[in-house]
Amino acid sequence: MDDIVPGGHGFVGSGGLGTQLNGHKSAAMGPQAFRGASERILTAINTVIDGKAEAAKLALTVLLAQGHLLVEDVPGVGKTLLAKTLARTIDCSVSRIQFTPDLLPSDVTGVSIYNQSSRQFEFRPGAVFANIVIGDEINRASAKTQSALLECMEEHQVTVDGHSYGLAEPFMVVATQNPIEMEGTYPLPEAQRDRFMARISMGYPDKDSEIEMLETHQATSPLAHVTSVVTSADVAAMIATVQQVYVSQSVKEYTVAVGRATRDSAMLRLGASPRSMLQLLRAAKATAALDGRDFVLPDDVVAVAESVLAHRIILDRKAAGTGETPQSVIRSVLAKLPVSQEMADSARAPRHAEAAELRPSR
Repeated sequence: MDDIVPGGHGFVGSGGLGTQLNGHKSAAMGPQAFRGASERILTAINTVIDGKAEAAKLALTVLLAQGHLLVEDVPGVGKTLLAKTLARTIDCSVSRIQFTPDLLPSDVTGVSIYNQSSRQFEFRPGAVFANIVIGDEINRASAKTQSALLECMEEHQVTVDGHSYGLAEPFMVVATQNPIEMEGTYPLPEAQRDRFMARISMGYPDKDSEIEMLETHQATSPLAHVTSVVTSADVAAMIATVQQVYVSQSVKEYTVAVGRATRDSAMLRLGASPRSMLQLLRAAKATAALDGRDFVLPDDVVAVAESVLAHRIILDRKAAGTGETPQSVIRSVLAKLPVSQEMADSARAPRHAEAAELRPSR
């Protein structure tokens, strides 16, 4: 039996970003329901992934912000396990694609097959037709196959033989890759990397978490005991709640300032794209909602900036030679753009500073 049950194939998506489920717009959740659902998801993930609470929260943030997640690190630190656990916490369709050099674009998107009896071509959907798509070792497939995901990730649809098919909502791609091993791999092009809202580097667990892993993971994997704690309708409602989070003009200006600072940096050959600014703000809105607020603070932008921007920028050769990393450059940019108290106050003002929790929609 497969460790993940593949989902069905329903062409029910809106063909773009939205919170529609089966063609119906989802209503936002109240604050208590939102908090309860998010806590159940995070608790389920943390029971499987030891000592990686921040990675679990970021994965949920990307899901609620309608983004896609790239999990990049050395082998054996739980990249695929994180993706599979997140998928299992939600009662929705899930598919897993093992990217290999012989994988074809049609294996991902689907193919039209001629039916002899009806004398017509029929579309057979590929593995991408699911709510959560796990792409394991994505950089082992050719650039041609990788590019099959571009339309799916950006527009939430697949076009085959001139016909477009919407993907089911919510839709999220969680891809893993090993950045150390270069033999037999195809580096992700910049256009592909820019489609991922955030990148997570798992890192090694601390000593106590590693000892606990040895005690609990020997006989059976904790993943075997994970069951869904929310439905796809719950996730759609949570996404609708995130979309209602207020963003002040000062926070928008701060977000743009961060992006433009990366483009003006002498340490970078390529700065953050306009798409990354939009995704940075969406991730900040999800962060605010998970923290129990219905407005975004500049600190929310700072909290996710490194994860959202570091994989999109390219270092200048001189900067790389001096030991700089994309992460250190982002931290340097943020340090030069401090958040003033006035900016924080203006972000709170339209939503009343005393409102510390999300208010239910009416």
